[in-house]
Amino acid sequence: MPHIVVKLWPGKSEQQKQELADALSQDVVRILGSSEGSVSVGIEEVSPDDWRDQVYGPEIDAKQATLYKKPGYSM
Repeated sequence: MPHIVVKLWPGKSEQQKQELADALSQDVVRILGSSEGSVSVGIEEVSPDDWRDQVYGPEIDAKQATLYKKPGYSM
């Protein structure tokens, strides 16, 4: 606990993905007080052609109530 899944378009390097996973993990430890060993991060690449059907529809549009950062809105 917790497990984070990041879905993104292909094209990012392995180094970029590892840096993102490390940063997310560090923030979870800092903010939630989780132990480093309990955090896992998965990164799934989804093609732009499949984004609407596989990510936007089921993960974003259908789950608006659970989004803490919505696309198109600045933080």
